[in-house]
Amino acid sequence: MNNLIGINKEKATVLNEMLNQLLADYQLFYQNLRGLHWNIKGQEFFELHVKFEEYYDDAVIKVDEIAERILTLEGEPLHTFTDYLKTTKLKEAKSISNGKKGVELIVDNFATLISQERAILSYAGNADDEGTASLMSDYISETEKTLWMLNSYLN
Repeated sequence: MNNLIGINKEKATVLNEMLNQLLADYQLFYQNLRGLHWNIKGQEFFELHVKFEEYYDDAVIKVDEIAERILTLEGEPLHTFTDYLKTTKLKEAKSISNGKKGVELIVDNFATLISQERAILSYAGNADDEGTASLMSDYISETEKTLWMLNSYLN
């Protein structure tokens, strides 16, 4: 049996679980980025303060897009920090003021996110869910480029 947009309901349920995992991770990623933005110190302050803000602005957009995709698939997005903390694969970052450590944390967080996005992309393809596949494909392309840039920064 299919849902309103023509996706098999059982497959949509799995996709919603995967997307809720990604949603929880993006919420924690967002908070990690805010902490980095607020606490960065040193010679790289001006450059990284702006860059971290750019990343958290992007993360908040993705949070909304992921939640709306879950709703489109007839699921319910997680929406409490209790649920996010129970679900996330990311670790909370606290009191990081060193630029290099902050960028390393972002690289690690993006590595986790892109791995999940690839898994969702694969499952969405098997479920004939072009909407989710397209969203994940866009995220993956963007994250790949960001990871290249961040790794260039670190080297």
